[in-house]
Order: sequence, then structure tokens, then C-alpha cells
Amino acid sequence: MTTTPRVFGKTVDEHTRCVHYSTELDIIAIRFACCDRYFPCHLCHFECAEHSAQQWPREQWNQKAILCGQCWTELTIDAYLGVSACPDCAAPFNPRCAAHADFYFSSQ
Repeated sequence: MTTTPRVFGKTVDEHTRCVHYSTELDIIAIRFACCDRYFPCHLCHFECAEHSAQQWPREQWNQKAILCGQCWTELTIDAYLGVSACPDCAAPFNPRCAAHADFYFSSQ
């Protein structure tokens, strides 16, 4: 039996939406490299964690670090960055998350 990962931060529903991002498409959580915990967004991490966020280095993009808030599938960073919807349940992801990718993933 698999355990559903816990999502930390200021969530507002069971699909990982938070007080900062709560549109229909805001349904992912990101496992932060620094603390190995899922948060809905960089602002939730900033407000709730007692340390600075660290980016995932490029050589670790094969790690499961994205959680679909619709079906709870964990995706690798590479897989997440290559799709616009969950490959398991087809729930669409927010394309504006790309604007914040540098908060989470190092390009080097």
C-alpha cells in the first residue's frame, strides 16, 4: 500500500491549491530539494519552512518531485517539464508555473 505524500503549507483544498495560487489549474505540489517536503508553491515554502529554498540541480531532474493534486501521481521533474497535463489522469497543469520554474529548478 502506497502512502499519499503530505503537502505542507497553506493549502485551501484537497487538490494542493493554496492561498497564493488557487485557480482550476493550480493542482501540483513541488517537493523541495532542501527539505524533502511537498509545498504547493515557493511562497508557502517561504512562509512555513525555517530555511531558504534550494533549487533542484539539473542532474537530479530524474527525481520524483512533482505531485499531481488530482490523482496524487508523483512525476519526475523531467516528466513534469515536458507535459501540460498529468500523464496519468490528464488533469491540466497551470502553464504559468513555467514563470516560476527558476524558484524550483536550476537550469545548470
